[in-house]
Amino acid sequence: MSGSTTGPPPSAASLWPEPTPLDPRSAPLPKYGTGSLADLLPAVAAGQEVPGLSSGLALAPADRVCVFLVDGLGWELLRAHPGEAPFLTSLLPSSLGGSGQPLTAGFPSTTATSLASVGTGLPPGAHGLPGYTVRDPATGQLMNQLRWQPWTDPHAWQPYPTVFQLADAAGVHTCQVSAPTFAETPLTKIALSGGTFHGRLTGEDRMDLAAEQLGAAGRSLVYTYYSEVDGKGHRFGVDSPEWRDQLRYVDGLAQRLAEQLPPRSALYVTADHGMIDIPFDPESRIDFDEDWELRAGVSLLGGEGRARHVYAVPGAAGDVLAVWREVLGERMWVAGRDEAIEAGWFGGPGGADGGDKGVDDRVYPRIGDIVAAARDDVAIVASHTEPKESAMVGLHGSMTPVEQLVPLLEVRS
Repeated sequence: MSGSTTGPPPSAASLWPEPTPLDPRSAPLPKYGTGSLADLLPAVAAGQEVPGLSSGLALAPADRVCVFLVDGLGWELLRAHPGEAPFLTSLLPSSLGGSGQPLTAGFPSTTATSLASVGTGLPPGAHGLPGYTVRDPATGQLMNQLRWQPWTDPHAWQPYPTVFQLADAAGVHTCQVSAPTFAETPLTKIALSGGTFHGRLTGEDRMDLAAEQLGAAGRSLVYTYYSEVDGKGHRFGVDSPEWRDQLRYVDGLAQRLAEQLPPRSALYVTADHGMIDIPFDPESRIDFDEDWELRAGVSLLGGEGRARHVYAVPGAAGDVLAVWREVLGERMWVAGRDEAIEAGWFGGPGGADGGDKGVDDRVYPRIGDIVAAARDDVAIVASHTEPKESAMVGLHGSMTPVEQLVPLLEVRS
């Protein structure tokens, strides 16, 4: 009797092959050069005949322009809440020059990075605020670019002039209308200064003064800001009554301002990022401080939960990259520093001081040896070293549509 051989049983590896990590080049890039926050003010100022400024973003010129930036008002969040924001919803077809499309934040989609892009007209790789916290190469410490701690010289950190300064020098009446607490902050000085800062406590007072300043000259550029949509989202989440109340309030503010526009004016309502609620469970919130595997070889953890800069001990960057890709690569885009730069995460080709991929030489070492951006509903928290940030319900920072896409709503008089 002849027998047949069937060979050894298939191995577990052949039945369940190793997962393929996400390709960093597959991340949805910001539209640097044509439709990002960095392109907004250069387009506006070029239309006001400010010399030396141009933009790939096409906007009809206006003598008087007001930019109202609502912190945390993402495009997808706005579209999902028409009942809370009827006025802003009615303006959705006007977005991005009447195309009905969104603008993009840069990467990461976080306040310090986005405000610097708005004010300077530069992508993160040029202005040099490439995250919530990044390593200061001069000290080796993490630098919080929103709170500016520990202190470093703001104008050495971000040396380029703001669009507001260029407009003011060109004779455009230029001002910022915001909360008084922001008047002297380093972030204001290096991102939003130029002309006159006017501090007003209430949203209504800011809208009224912004309209007044808009009509104070034949050519004017006014910036105003409101923060609490973002604040309530972080604290309570973007599906909370508290967040929806803030959306209703800011809808009324935008309408109040629009109804007071002087002749020959354009109002743009935009945002610095959107937001996503991340569940409080171990699969969704991976705790770096409790995970020996992710901590191995890491000297500093920067960025924020949805967009991490990871700084390796000398000689360990390759191993750290391999481990982070193995553990997180199906849920996050995990890239080495050069891979992230090459993929265009921080800007397009042609850095402002010669960086061939849009990253200035002074900015290069601020970027993590490894950069990790969330695709799925996941965050890398740090419960011991970042207790406040780890307790936030709503998060942002990555390149997913709910975080990256922002409106550019337009009203003209």
